[in-house]
Amino acid sequence: MTIAQITDLHVTTAADPLNQMRNEHRLRLVLRSIHELKPRPVAIIASGDLVDNGLPDEYAALQDILSVSEIPIYYAVGNHDRRAAFLAAFEGPRARRDANGFVQYAVDFDGLRMVVCDTLAEGRDQSGFDQVRADWLAATLDEQPDAPTIVIMHHPPILSGVRWMDPEPDAPWIGQLAEVLRGRDQVRTVLCGHVHRPFHGLLAGHLVATAPASSIQVTLNLSPVDMDRPDGREILVAEPPGYVLVMVDAGHVTTHVCVAGDFEPAVAYTQPFGSD
Repeated sequence: MTIAQITDLHVTTAADPLNQMRNEHRLRLVLRSIHELKPRPVAIIASGDLVDNGLPDEYAALQDILSVSEIPIYYAVGNHDRRAAFLAAFEGPRARRDANGFVQYAVDFDGLRMVVCDTLAEGRDQSGFDQVRADWLAATLDEQPDAPTIVIMHHPPILSGVRWMDPEPDAPWIGQLAEVLRGRDQVRTVLCGHVHRPFHGLLAGHLVATAPASSIQVTLNLSPVDMDRPDGREILVAEPPGYVLVMVDAGHVTTHVCVAGDFEPAVAYTQPFGSD
């Protein structure tokens, strides 16, 4: 069984024509690539920054683009989203609120549980994960302590090394999340977005995997940067759009980082793999 993760779609409108055309084209490439996978994924999780400015007409444009999907799509919110506008467009079985109004819920698939967390703090780029959300995550994980589980959240709790995108290493929310994850061995991986490129690390002994964006990627530049003095460096690059594919096999979870696009086939399977 497989589930695809897409992230940082940044869909917008004709008010921003360059990003409208570019981000829509790239998202459609990603959706086509996912639909061509063999076997086809049972679900897609869109892990936040679904639109660029959190506006109702952007969510309407997103609905139109995603209407072509033959695969069920589930949703999380990121720092570019706005809950009220998002929920007006998407609230339902694949985007549910908890008792505190956060977009948080769990979905059970055959052999895998997906727990979606809300890290949005409206008006801020940084994570809003707090004790209320930590308590919800702990209680939700404890409902099924033996079910292989992936946790979805927009903001990664690990450092990429791209300083202008990273959280502070001692941010309280990272410690709160680590406390929830520690000892809950059913969590196979935490899947994130936000940084617009793939990277991996550990938190409380758990793998954190961040997906590439369907929109443009963040330039990989790990040199120091003065956050108050622009130095003219490239910060975004039109690398190919991508996504993550989660594979589940007998309780084992593997993540693949995938590139979307049209590529020439290189070798065909014409000889048995067991032959000399």
